[in-house]
Amino acid sequence: MITSCLARSIVLSMLLLFFGSNPQLEAAGPSVIVPPQRLILAHYMPWYVAKPTSQVWGWHWTMEHFDPDNVVDEKRQLASHFYPLIGPYDSGDKQVLEYHLLLMKLAGIDGVIVDWYGLQDHFDYPILHRNTQQLVEQLTSLKMKFAICYEDKTIPLLDKAGKLVGNNRVNHATHEITWMAKNWFPLSSYVRLDGKPLLLSFGQSGLTDEQWSESLEQVAASGSAITYISEHHRRSKAMGAFDWPIPKQGLAAISQFEKAAADWPLAIPVAFPRFVDIYEQAKLHDSYGRIEDNQGVTFQRSLVQALKTNQRLIQLASWNDWGEGTQIEPSHEFGYRDLEFTQQARRRHINPRFVPTAKDLRLPAQILERRRLASTPAQTEQLDQIVKLLVAGNLPEARARLQSQH
Repeated sequence: MITSCLARSIVLSMLLLFFGSNPQLEAAGPSVIVPPQRLILAHYMPWYVAKPTSQVWGWHWTMEHFDPDNVVDEKRQLASHFYPLIGPYDSGDKQVLEYHLLLMKLAGIDGVIVDWYGLQDHFDYPILHRNTQQLVEQLTSLKMKFAICYEDKTIPLLDKAGKLVGNNRVNHATHEITWMAKNWFPLSSYVRLDGKPLLLSFGQSGLTDEQWSESLEQVAASGSAITYISEHHRRSKAMGAFDWPIPKQGLAAISQFEKAAADWPLAIPVAFPRFVDIYEQAKLHDSYGRIEDNQGVTFQRSLVQALKTNQRLIQLASWNDWGEGTQIEPSHEFGYRDLEFTQQARRRHINPRFVPTAKDLRLPAQILERRRLASTPAQTEQLDQIVKLLVAGNLPEARARLQSQH
């Protein structure tokens, strides 16, 4: 009996070491329940089109006002107050996708929540879908996770253009979700909660609550049970909601969301670095408001507060929304600062044995540069092997091989 109690005590101590203090564990008594894995996921925009990968500069770099071909002080004119460390890029560039995902992996980010506009041929939706498909392939190869955030505001726009599947908003949404259930939900890289794939929806203006309920009932009737999460407010058929930056409220909105979510089965808190949009300067419309960066304090406070909720999923908003200035992707203005803090937060709140360092965050840019310069299959193969070492966690060998490749 003494030996058994001692063993349980050791197991509990190890769990607390890895997962932090958990009231459910502390109150569990003799039966120790291992908590589910916690995931940090970055909201990802797959919508950038750029030369020379594509023939033109896409709307999200220009917003029909800025000209990236105009270079001032070695920087292209972009629809953003900030500048990517690697310069403007194309979301269909596989080398860029690898760079992004390796950065996330080394920062302690488990994967992405992809902003997805559906399957229809309207505006740039086909480009977003194509790029998402390529992103999914990379995620699976690099042993990372993903989930979809469906932009249902597309549905009224498609309705207006006469492009809805089945000429019905509910049928259209059901068709889109059913396609995901067939093509993405079964993948090992897709995020599942309690055995069911996770689906988020962005906004409240696309489908009504009743329409979402009807669509989800149709999906369930076809045999595809999902964990559905709406934005900010919990819809009738949602397990809960995910939080998102509110420019005119800033950090104060976080506590309001936590209070509203107290009785939900599931909530996804958000961490964000700032909100500084370019819409007014692009002559699109007034700015939505501003959340100051505050020298990194905004991101640090929001991330720590999100992690302290002990929710199973944390969303970082965003990885690369350059138009709204919420990106944590490395930039000329902030460098790797936010990713370095993410490393620290993961070690403190999720896994004390998380190994990568701030110095390791520089490796993906080196790999990207070498890939762009590679002129032989042998050089490409060497880089492929270095990536495999990074994915396997063999950082010393990866560093050594990259250093020797000149």
